[in-house]
Amino acid sequence: MPKILIATKNPGKARELGGFLAKEGLEVASLADFPDVPDVLETGRTFLENAELKARAYFAATGLPCIADDAGIEIESLSGEPGVKSRRWLGYEMSDEALVAYSLGRLHGLPREKRGARLVVELVFFDGKQVFSARAWIQGHITEEAPREIEKGYPFRSIFVVDHFGKLYKDLTEDEHEIINHRRDALRRLIPLIRSSFS
Repeated sequence: MPKILIATKNPGKARELGGFLAKEGLEVASLADFPDVPDVLETGRTFLENAELKARAYFAATGLPCIADDAGIEIESLSGEPGVKSRRWLGYEMSDEALVAYSLGRLHGLPREKRGARLVVELVFFDGKQVFSARAWIQGHITEEAPREIEKGYPFRSIFVVDHFGKLYKDLTEDEHEIINHRRDALRRLIPLIRSSFS
């Protein structure tokens, strides 16, 4: 069975996905092994399109079967915004503070039942011939209170309340995070399809 490339340059995400795959007995490679491979522009309109763009591009660059992902937050009362534009909601790279302020401003005055949101992840596997995908999410809502501090690089974690626990995502313990880990849940659904592609 060939190695599977974790097609992300995010070290934390690579460790997480690589750890899941290793537990399943699958051998993985990292983009750290391919330092000259360029970044892939995420021009898709959906999480699925972006994940597939990355999986196909990194396969073309390395020749290895790839798993790629795209993720973000969808706010129900805003018709799923910001979605794939979670970092560039207004068309430019926004700071953590600006994203939090803009999100709370858009929802100002709305009651709890109108503040529903979910953290979404889409995983795509591509082996040069077949494309498989799996989607998962964490259901929650956007708090009405401005956070005292914002987790650097992850602004939505500071205003997204996980309904399962009734607490902010950033305040979850490691065990609580594992219980609702949507990236792991998507990968669990993807692994049987990956195995079938190698059989």
